[in-house]
Amino acid sequence: MIKPYFYVRFRWDFGADIGKLASELAEDFTVEEVKTFESDRDMTLYRGHREELKAKADSLTVLLSRTRAVLYQREAEPFTERDVRLRSRILELYPRGRVTPLPLMFSDEPKFEVATRSRGST
Repeated sequence: MIKPYFYVRFRWDFGADIGKLASELAEDFTVEEVKTFESDRDMTLYRGHREELKAKADSLTVLLSRTRAVLYQREAEPFTERDVRLRSRILELYPRGRVTPLPLMFSDEPKFEVATRSRGST
């Protein structure tokens, strides 16, 4: 029995342009803005840059910020062709499996299944 997919990826540069990313992903996937809380008392490097998006294929959803992508499924299901395309694009945009260049906090991608098309489907 497979578990729901959950995988976190990172960028070590200045981060993704969230607006540009939203436009690109909206061509093939459902995309919505995620509202995040921010205050004048925040003690974070990313204050003022907390835009987040949620992109959804079929069973795969991705929560995206400038430097982190969280790929997940609520229920364990084989990936559809759209899920595979979304996963592939996110792994290109967020190429790192750990939060820092230092050899700490390694993260291996979990196994997942891909749905096969039946011969009579279109």
